[in-house]
Amino acid sequence: MEKLTRFSVNQPVTVLMFILAVILLGVISFQRLGVEIMPDLNNPSLFVELEAGERPPSEMENLYIEQIESIVSRQSGVSEVESEIRTGAALISVSYGWGTDMDNAFLELQKAVNDLAQQFELDEISITQYDPNAEPIMTLAMYHPDITDMNEIRRIAENYLRNELIRIDGIADVQLSGQEEKELVIETDRYLLDAYGVTTSQISSRIRNFNQDISGGSVLEMGQKYIIKGVGIFESVDDVRNLVLDYRQDRTDPDQGKTAIYLKDVATVLERNRDPENIVRINGIRCVGLGIYKETRFNTVEAVQKLTGRLEQIRRALPGYRLIEVENRADYVVSAITEVEQTALIGIILAVIVLFVFLRRIGTTAVISIAIPISVIATFTLMYFNSLSINIMTLGGLALGAGMLVDNAIVVVENIVRNMEEGLDPREASVRGTAQIFGAITAATVTTIVVFLPIVYIHGVAGELFKDQALTVTFALLSSLVVALLVIPMLSSRTLKKNSAVETAKQISFSRYGKLLAAALRKRYLVIAAAAVLVATSALLLPLVGSEFIPDTRTDEFSLDITLPPGTGLNRCSDAVDRIAERAREILGDEIEMVYSIAGPVRDVTSEETGIFRDENTARVKIILAGDARSGSLGAIDRLSGRLSENPELEIQFLEDQSALSSITGTSSAPIVIEVSGEELDSLQAITGRIKNELMEMDELFNLETSFEQGRPELEIHPDRLRAGVLGIGVSDIASQLRDRLIGTEVDDWNRAGEKLDITLKYPDATLADLENFVLEKGGQRVLLKEVASITRGFAPQQIRRRSQKRLGEVTAYYREGTAFNRVIAGIENRLERVSRPSDYSLEIRGEEYQRRESFGDLKFALILSVILVYMVLASQFESLIHPFTILLTIPLAGVGAVLIFLVTGKPLSIMAYIGIIMLAGIAVNDSIILVDRINRIKRSGLDRNTAIITGARERIRPIVMTSVTTILALLPLTFGFGESAALRAPMALAVIGGLFTSTLLTLVVIPCVYSVLDRD
Repeated sequence: MEKLTRFSVNQPVTVLMFILAVILLGVISFQRLGVEIMPDLNNPSLFVELEAGERPPSEMENLYIEQIESIVSRQSGVSEVESEIRTGAALISVSYGWGTDMDNAFLELQKAVNDLAQQFELDEISITQYDPNAEPIMTLAMYHPDITDMNEIRRIAENYLRNELIRIDGIADVQLSGQEEKELVIETDRYLLDAYGVTTSQISSRIRNFNQDISGGSVLEMGQKYIIKGVGIFESVDDVRNLVLDYRQDRTDPDQGKTAIYLKDVATVLERNRDPENIVRINGIRCVGLGIYKETRFNTVEAVQKLTGRLEQIRRALPGYRLIEVENRADYVVSAITEVEQTALIGIILAVIVLFVFLRRIGTTAVISIAIPISVIATFTLMYFNSLSINIMTLGGLALGAGMLVDNAIVVVENIVRNMEEGLDPREASVRGTAQIFGAITAATVTTIVVFLPIVYIHGVAGELFKDQALTVTFALLSSLVVALLVIPMLSSRTLKKNSAVETAKQISFSRYGKLLAAALRKRYLVIAAAAVLVATSALLLPLVGSEFIPDTRTDEFSLDITLPPGTGLNRCSDAVDRIAERAREILGDEIEMVYSIAGPVRDVTSEETGIFRDENTARVKIILAGDARSGSLGAIDRLSGRLSENPELEIQFLEDQSALSSITGTSSAPIVIEVSGEELDSLQAITGRIKNELMEMDELFNLETSFEQGRPELEIHPDRLRAGVLGIGVSDIASQLRDRLIGTEVDDWNRAGEKLDITLKYPDATLADLENFVLEKGGQRVLLKEVASITRGFAPQQIRRRSQKRLGEVTAYYREGTAFNRVIAGIENRLERVSRPSDYSLEIRGEEYQRRESFGDLKFALILSVILVYMVLASQFESLIHPFTILLTIPLAGVGAVLIFLVTGKPLSIMAYIGIIMLAGIAVNDSIILVDRINRIKRSGLDRNTAIITGARERIRPIVMTSVTTILALLPLTFGFGESAALRAPMALAVIGGLFTSTLLTLVVIPCVYSVLDRD
């Protein structure tokens, strides 16, 4: 090692060129790194979506779901299959193990499902994969104050705006909502059809035959070839009205001949807007919503910058049209990233200030501080070549490691100065001082890095999140080690002067520490016993610290999920949404900046909570608070919740906009889910009802719901198979004719003004009486529906849920702030023990609790494995089995501080806090490594044990305190701030700060005492 150090001292130009090369590559890599809110992290799940008209859930289950589940469960890598079935739609969630190649899984599942789907009569079946980084990067609301025709606005949005936007580099798709489209409607009259003897099938056939262009070949005239083309498409609505359906003899005047029967004689033909799928409003104004999506892996910020520039041009090209930015994902990304960058920068500045306070010399401070920028810039290069992006986890890793980047440099410079105090010149002191400390700082760096190895064995979101941060911290620490061994000696040899030893006296010293340590060594067993009591006490206090899966985030946006009684029409739902939005404005006043609402079903191909389950009776209202609102989203929700839920028919669920992490982990729904598995729906409904009643007595819970709430009203048609069979009418005949009668039939399309309009043949809206008197036709005979079937009223189940091919009943609930999640779960478990149920029906708590237990189990395993690996590294470094054990005792001493800081601040342990504790296992031992290494060196020089302990501890106290204080102060800004990045990074920083504080204080006293007891050399 001395040769390498001597090379850096003797070849300063070479080292300088090395530094410049690192900076150059780092800057280029930084410019090319992608910028995202979260790492490239996908929940390994695929979703099979089915739509089948208006079939009730039980019919969907019997016809399709059971067979599909059976096929899907046999696919390789599948860990769990869950289904949710509602009227006319179903969603099958297929979960795979983390680390599965999802591209291959997608292809295999698609092949299996498509082969099976060919046997089914489905409106649509699709397979999707949720990608949290593929959510809309921007949502726009488009309207014109003077235009109320939503088809006209749609034409501009779809034919001009959408085409302009998708041409932008990085923009993949633009999806519209709230739009209306023109259609040509033929409303038939049953009585006129009967009077003229015309059938709907005859109308459909005539429209298709007369609405087409037919090539007629060609003719040759005087050497010129003419293509014959029959132009038969409709040119106007009158062409459709005047379509001849048939001819009939005029009975009043037989000599008159046959009279033409026109379409207008038996039906009303009109051009109108199709009923919209959903209704969108911005601040009460009807509009068209546009969701803009970027290409996969394209830089979000860059895409939005290009998009924003083009939107300015579009606004100028569309005078009068308003384009309002509802949501801008880039703003959120930039805000979160900037906040992490700022906190990291503040931490670095604090670390440098601490160095100067301790060293009192600008030159020495500058030499040590240069390790930070070089290490960070080198890290960007390593991140680029390992396909990492700039996100709150990787930047959080850099921020967490910012204070540690100077640790190695501090120890090296301190040892160089000590050698100068012994009379060596700066060049020789730089070579020898660095070589002496090489083993200790390498071991300290490796022990910090080695704690990240167990992530290979961590499955689930904890391991995936930990991975990117672990790589970033590892790259930063390795870079800092190289800087400490190559750059610091070179700079020290040229900046430190021989009078540095004299100026050292000006620096902060710990003169009384030697006497304190000597007294502690005389009572070493008492000191060790006191430390053991402290560790045991913290272990006993640990249950008082609550736990949760992921931290809650706080934003200035929240949403209201509104559900009206099943069967409520879209227009009535939209009116209710308007009243709720207006009421919210009355309550919150100027605190509201924007209200964006969507009434009705929403199709979003990137959403895990798919839109196929949203019906005309559902709506979502997004409320964005003004920046100067006196209360955040929680305060606004608290003020609205009691005053908007007065209507018992109206179900309102308040959703504070949660983190991207929630959607990734699948915890974006209710945090508490109690599942009952069994076979009979009636029994499941009864058990879930008893569970709900029992849990309603818990004050900590609110918004309790079961999956058996009253569903959509339905009419059950039971065919009389005997009578229908006698008359030759099958069940399929009844179903198909009813579908055509109630839904209508798209018989053709019509090209008009460059757009295709659907030609829809339908009856007027039917009443219950019309349905009973519906005429079935088969083989020339006409039979009333009530003659071959009975009609009864009822309610379809709201949904049927299944997991592992068993039916489930669910009770969902939310818990109030102020109570630790694990204590809420304990209370629920006590309540569930009182619920009676048959032996073949089982209960399980799922939702966030399932994720919490699974992740905590993996993280505990990772912590134990990290400690074992640290011991192995230390045993190799010291060539001893005893000294590594002495050093490892620092970890429980660090645990004392970690427990106390969460207990005092009232924050629960989450997976982010646990990751901080695992990091702490590698960081806390660094001080002990430096201390024990120096004690061993002094002992080998011939001094007795106690003298070596006191001398070594006095020599190392200042670098130990400096490295700890710089790390703590660098982490301190991470514990403050607002937004998603703050919520995720604060628990990690708190764990390291608390643990490092107590481990540093106790290491300086307890570890020397333990060393004195265990050392037998």
